[in-house]
Amino acid sequence: MITSSDDGSKPVATVFGIPFDSTHSYKPGCRFGPDAIRDSFNNIEVFHPELQTDLETVNIEDLGNTSHTVVSSEMVDMVKKITAELVAKQRQLLILGGEHSITYATYTSFPRDTAYVTFDAHYDLRDGFAGSSLSHASYLRRIVEEQGPENILHVGARAFAREELEFLKEHNIKTISDDEIRCGKGPELLSNFLGSFGSAYASFDLDILDPAFAPGVGNPEAVGITSRELFDMIDSLKNSKVIGADVVELNPYHDNGATASLAAKIISTLIAQNMSQNHDPHRA
Repeated sequence: MITSSDDGSKPVATVFGIPFDSTHSYKPGCRFGPDAIRDSFNNIEVFHPELQTDLETVNIEDLGNTSHTVVSSEMVDMVKKITAELVAKQRQLLILGGEHSITYATYTSFPRDTAYVTFDAHYDLRDGFAGSSLSHASYLRRIVEEQGPENILHVGARAFAREELEFLKEHNIKTISDDEIRCGKGPELLSNFLGSFGSAYASFDLDILDPAFAPGVGNPEAVGITSRELFDMIDSLKNSKVIGADVVELNPYHDNGATASLAAKIISTLIAQNMSQNHDPHRA
C-alpha cells in the first residue's frame, strides 16, 4: 500500500483487501473498493499534527487482496482463516472492502471480548436477504446469533426494516442513534461504551454519511450525518485500543473521489491514533 520505510522496521499495521460484493442489492461494484482506497491513500496527506504522527516514514504492511469468489460461504471460510492468522501477530489489522458481509468473517476471528462498533445507516439485522443468510443486510444478525449482543454498539442507523427493529429491541443491542449524533452526543456516548473494553474492532460502512459527502457507496441513504460528525466520533477512538477495523461499501463506479478520500482518511487516522498510543519511535 501505501507508505513504507526502507530501514527494515517492523510494520505498524497490516492491511488487506476483500474484493467481494456478490450479495449486493442495489449498486454493484464494491469489489473494486480496496484498490480505490489504496489509490486515494497514496494521494492524501498522512501527517497528523494533532497526534504528532507522520505515516510517511513508517512501514505499513499491505498483503494485497484475497482471491475473488462469488460464493459467500467460500469468502467467509477464506477470510476467517486469513484473519485468524493475522490477529495472532498482535498487530493492528485494517481490512478494505468489499461489501459489509465481509465483517462477519473478520470480526468473529478476533478474541470474543473485543468490542464491536459499527457505523452504518442500516442495522443489517435481517434474517436473510435475496435468498442469502450471509448477506450484507444480515451479517450483523449472524454475529449476534453466534456471539451475543453484549459487545456490540451500532452507530447511526436511519434506514431499516420492521423486523430489524424488532430483533434489535428483543436482543437489547446498544445503539447511538442518528438523532443523538446530530445533537452532538455521539463522541461521548461512544467513549462511554468503549471505556469498559480493553480492545475494539470498528467497522465503517460509508453509507452512514449523507450522500452529499459520500456518493460512492453500494446502498446510499439520504439525510445522513456529515463527515465532520463522523470524524468527531473517530477522534473519540484515540483513547481506545482499536486492534482491528474495516472500511466497507465503497463503490468507485459511483464516486467522484470524495468517498474514497474519506475511506483513506479513516484508515490513516486509525493507524496514527494507534501509533500515538504506543509511543512509536517513528512519531514525528
